[in-house]
Amino acid sequence: MTAPDSATHRSVLSGLIGQGVKPSLTPELHEREAERQGIRYVYKTIDLPDDRLTDDHLRQLVEAAIELGFDGLNITHPLKQTMVSLVDDVTSDVAAIGALNTVLIRNGATVGHNTDVTGFGKAFTEGLPGAALDELVLLGAGGAGTAVAHALVRLGARRVQVFDPDAARASALARSVEASDDDVTVLTVDEAALSGVLAEASGLVNATPVGMAGHPGSPLPLELLRADLWVADIVYRPLVTDLLRDASALGCRTMSGAGMAVHQAADAFELITGRPADRDAMVRDFDSMVAAESGADHPRTTDESRPEEGTRNVS
Repeated sequence: MTAPDSATHRSVLSGLIGQGVKPSLTPELHEREAERQGIRYVYKTIDLPDDRLTDDHLRQLVEAAIELGFDGLNITHPLKQTMVSLVDDVTSDVAAIGALNTVLIRNGATVGHNTDVTGFGKAFTEGLPGAALDELVLLGAGGAGTAVAHALVRLGARRVQVFDPDAARASALARSVEASDDDVTVLTVDEAALSGVLAEASGLVNATPVGMAGHPGSPLPLELLRADLWVADIVYRPLVTDLLRDASALGCRTMSGAGMAVHQAADAFELITGRPADRDAMVRDFDSMVAAESGADHPRTTDESRPEEGTRNVS
């Protein structure tokens, strides 16, 4: 499958399917970038209640998107894994990860892609340069958590310990990562073991919904954090989660989800339109949108490594 011809495809229709997606910044990020490039771009949000998360209804939505002429769809929580079996084909990344977040629609056929992997990888390289990757703890084994785990391995992580309340889901993540790289060790841990593994860890990533506006709180007690632990959160609403605020106060290097949000959106934009995205401009767009929401004068999207500089966060 190929992206639209960048020379002739000047009108794009796409959408975002998930729960709680109406406040998402992704539609405006795509539309602003398209306007800069002279593309007519409409991006709709499709917010589903619990009784519309069935395979049958999702299949109907995809069929309707094809019939209505959509060029692509972004997929978010809680559908990144469910949607894999509902598209015609997937990339090798999606096959390995078992989750997608972008669906391209071309000539009546659908192909699943995953820009969470590339988005997190680029954000981490920019936001936490030089961070130790020898012993990591990952919270959350859903679609986003699995993508983050694969990204961490590509960045050089050799040992990742995963906690998820659903032990079977954590085990599935471990199998998917180890199947793609024989040299990595992925272990599942239960809640009782978290204190011990965090005491030995160099870094922590939260890939759960805990910390989002609809799921307030921290995924960990403050006492499990320490100053020499780097902490990343993929949530960006609110910009500063309780986890990042606690970690920053202790002196941890931190990374919010802002960078991942921008890069995964830019990667999806490039897939859908076939044109390179101006990532610096998209970062500025993100900052201005967040500032408008929060009233902040100088929001930032990259690593906030010192506590006095504050922290940031994405969804």
